[in-house]
Amino acid sequence: MFKKSLTTLALSLVLSVYAQSSMAAPVKNIVLVHGAFVDGSGWDPVAHILNKAGYKVSIVQEPQTSLADDVAATRRVLALQSGKSLLVGHSYAGMIISDAGNDPSVAGLVYIAAFQPEQGESLLSLAKKYPPAAQSITETPDHFLYIKPENFHADFAADLPVKETNLLAQSQLMPAVAAFTAPAGVPAWKTKPSWAVVATQDRAINPELERFMAKRAHSTVTELKGNHAIYASQPEKIAVLIEKAAQSLSQ
Repeated sequence: MFKKSLTTLALSLVLSVYAQSSMAAPVKNIVLVHGAFVDGSGWDPVAHILNKAGYKVSIVQEPQTSLADDVAATRRVLALQSGKSLLVGHSYAGMIISDAGNDPSVAGLVYIAAFQPEQGESLLSLAKKYPPAAQSITETPDHFLYIKPENFHADFAADLPVKETNLLAQSQLMPAVAAFTAPAGVPAWKTKPSWAVVATQDRAINPELERFMAKRAHSTVTELKGNHAIYASQPEKIAVLIEKAAQSLSQ
């Protein structure tokens, strides 16, 4: 009888340990990746909210010299994390996180008014499917891109104060044309859960394209009334969405 009790106790302990190990570890790392023409400072309001909620937030400052360089920069930041990460990208950064998200440390992906490519697609080829309202991107003689300053407010961040967008227009980070024409590899959204925000008044990416890509990727979709830089103009709503994604991955 005593021997049987010991056996039962040992079995219970084994089952308890197995159950605990099977539970998903909480996802507390949030890695934010900015889009083209701006740097990572625009994520500051979102990062502040997530930091206060107890998350470890990192912001990638990718060079935008090529898609491969930008993916490498993102993987470099992912390697600094301890445990699983939720990878978040805005605009062009959707191209980046779709590739970098294949890293085993990435638990899921969040696309904020972002590109969600299929293998072989480039940012440019996707934009041609559903052309955006904005037509203000210009190429330099050495094949980099910028938004005409006089159009920056209307086409990129109409929800932000003009004074703020004037500074953004003056301090643009110019992506290489090569980054916009590079074909995507096998995207991480094929094997990992994803979420997508559709900015319904987006002029930089056609909202219909955002809907098409999110549906194709089977992403959990949230539509918000706002322009392209919705992560900066509505940080509270974006932070809530990111936190919900992280919580769902931790269950």
